Parts: sequence; structure tokens; C-alpha cells
Amino acid sequence: MKQINIGGVPEHFNLAWYLGLKNGEFKEQDINLRWKDYFGGTGAMCKGLRDGDIDMAVILTEGIIKDIIAGNKSKIVQVFVDTPLIWGIHVAEKSDYKNIQDLKGTKAAISRYGSGSHLMAYINAENNGWDLEKDLNFEVIKNLDGAVEGLTEGKADYFMWEKFTTKPLVDNGTFRRVDNCPSPWPCFVIAVREDFLKTNKADVKAILDIVNATTKEFKEIPSIDRMIANRYEQEIEDVQEWLSLTEWSQENISKQTVKKVQDELFALNIIPEKWKYEDLVEDL
Repeated sequence: MKQINIGGVPEHFNLAWYLGLKNGEFKEQDINLRWKDYFGGTGAMCKGLRDGDIDMAVILTEGIIKDIIAGNKSKIVQVFVDTPLIWGIHVAEKSDYKNIQDLKGTKAAISRYGSGSHLMAYINAENNGWDLEKDLNFEVIKNLDGAVEGLTEGKADYFMWEKFTTKPLVDNGTFRRVDNCPSPWPCFVIAVREDFLKTNKADVKAILDIVNATTKEFKEIPSIDRMIANRYEQEIEDVQEWLSLTEWSQENISKQTVKKVQDELFALNIIPEKWKYEDLVEDL
């Protein structure tokens, strides 16, 4: 049985993978799929792909495109979640900051440079007409636990992370959400190391077929809202709202989307150049 290592964030978006593993569907295809949780998000997964710790990743679109251009020898093989990610913009509950404009020129907590929380801080700044040189400052906090410590102790002033993942921290009075910032494109894609893809294309295709069968019917799974609420410690009404807003994909990323992401990242000086679609994406 072939072992294949895959990484992703330990969040509700990825429950479809857990269900496939739990039901033994990958083993039926003679694949020993090993899931690794990446609490540090996209930046940590990019490192995992580069180092060969994982063969595949369920990863933020903008983050992997940036990292491939920066030398990560991986390719996008499919969009996983077709809808935008809703990034909540959070401050410490007792913070004096009340709205987005109060945060202009303050310090953003980011998991690491090149991460989603880092890139989306630029998108948010652009959306609000801030000076990208003067109005953005960063404090690296590694993960959600680091953000709690960083904001509570005043090392950073605000933190951007997926709205529903952080909702329990808003509910318990750790954070206060001052606004939302949706990503301007489909949020999660599946990326694979090029070396691995060359010799294991059929296995990657088999893995995608299994997870796609689950995501096609995900919302129809009996009591799926309760399962998510229990597993990820969320309120049932928040899960139901999230399900109503989220659509999965079984298709590869479009040329139009790749162009949009690159245009945005290039305009923000996050990438030094734009690449051809074929250098970023592989069709199976």
C-alpha cells in the first residue's frame, strides 16, 4: 500500500477528508493517505511541501501561487472550496480599536510572512485605501494560540483569520471582530509537489475522485451541521450559516482566476513577476 502524505488546516472546511479516512475509502484504492494538521496555516504548509514532509496540501489559493513563484516546486491540481474565505478582522476584547480605520498604521499579527494572514492584510489595506508602505506593520505569532497571546498582551493590534474558526474566541470574550474581509477569489486549492506528481498522477487522481464524491454530497450528509459543531466546537447556528455560504469544487482552477490572483499580488508587490498558467497549474 502506497503512503501519501497530505496537509491541511484543522478546520471544518476539511471534514470531507476526515470522513474519507474514517470510512477507509482511500485504503480501498490501496492508498495509505496520512493527514497532517497544520496549525500554522498556509506558510507552514508551503514549507512542508518544499521540505517533502507532505506530498499534497489543501492550501489557500493566493498563498500557494505566491510560494510557487518564489520557488516552491508544486502545482495546483484542483480548486477545493469554490467560495471566498471570509476573513474576520479581530482585536483583543478590551482593545480601544472600534473599527477598521482605527487599525490604520497599527500592527497586524500574522502566522508567518507569506501566509494567508499576511497576504490578506495587504488586501484589506488596499480595500481601505491605506498606504501599503506606511500603514502596515507585522508581528509573527505562528498560529491561533499565538494570536490570542499576541493580542491579549498587546504585542500586536489586530489579527485576520477565518471568521467561523475564530467565532468561539469572539463568543468567549477573547477577541472582538470589528469587520470582515472576503478573499477576492476561491479560497482553497489542492497543490501537489511536482516530483511526486510526475510518478503518482493516477494515485492523486484517485484521491481527488474520492474527496470530490464526498464534497458533491457534503451538505446532504445527515446531521452534518451537528457533526461539524461538535467536532470543531462551534455553535450550530454558526455552522448552518457557514454551510449556506460555502460551495465546494470538483474542477481545476480557471485561467481567469489565476490571472486575477497574480494581478492582485503583483499590484501589491507581493510577487515580483507573473507566471504562465501552465507553470502554476497541472490538469490530471
